[in-house]
Amino acid sequence: MDGPVTSVTQEAVQSRLDRVTDPELDRSIVALDYVESIAIDLPAVHVTFSLPTAWCSPAFAWMMATDARREVETLAGVDRAVVELRDHMHDAEINRGVNEGLSFEASFPDADGEVDDVRRELDEKALLSRQYDAVSTLLDAGLSPEQVTRLTPARLGVDPAADDPRTAADDADDVPDTATVFVREGTVGVTVPLDPVRSYLAKARPLGVVTDPEDPLFRTPDGDPLTTENFERVHHRTRLTATNMDGQGGICAYLHEARHGRDGDAEPVEAESPS
Repeated sequence: MDGPVTSVTQEAVQSRLDRVTDPELDRSIVALDYVESIAIDLPAVHVTFSLPTAWCSPAFAWMMATDARREVETLAGVDRAVVELRDHMHDAEINRGVNEGLSFEASFPDADGEVDDVRRELDEKALLSRQYDAVSTLLDAGLSPEQVTRLTPARLGVDPAADDPRTAADDADDVPDTATVFVREGTVGVTVPLDPVRSYLAKARPLGVVTDPEDPLFRTPDGDPLTTENFERVHHRTRLTATNMDGQGGICAYLHEARHGRDGDAEPVEAESPS
């Protein structure tokens, strides 16, 4: 390639892939050890990944592959990312469709429903799990249920449009980790961690649940504001969702280990030489 080329490192590619989640588990494909290799041959990058079983939902696999391609192609110097799913019963259809820019429906004409509908359903489930984590953190910090229901992003000093702290760029290090919530008519300050709240907002914003700094911070699964009257019922519902997702994650980790002989902890991704 003629002319200067922007440097793209393994770490930079892996950082972008860390933003891609298994939509059923709401966990990074890097943390789940799905990514097998990264080959950099600018202006192209080739990523390979595999899933816990050969029969994982093709819709879920499609979402991960398309998200991975989109994230890697945001890097300066990368004109094209090729994402290859390996050892899946539908890997040929998925790899062709994703890398040729086809729609899921064109690649799977017999599929029941659209992949966007599936994605939203899974995102709503992930939102409930993240809400449970955020609310539990606020309760553990010393807020009462009534105080939690009165919170807004503005009151915590957080931006509803901010990135998920789990995948934020290094230049976000100056963002405060905690906020002080004043209660009892402003006479008592309670310090609360913000990372679970930001993670929740990163999912709530694209779903349209929280878009303005003055919006109620938490809502019911039906979209109504969280109140003292419905707090316990909603918190119980979100706990069940979080527990279900954690349990499913444990099953997937076991299947992944059994299939690939890995211990479930993310290992360094193999760096392939361009062919």
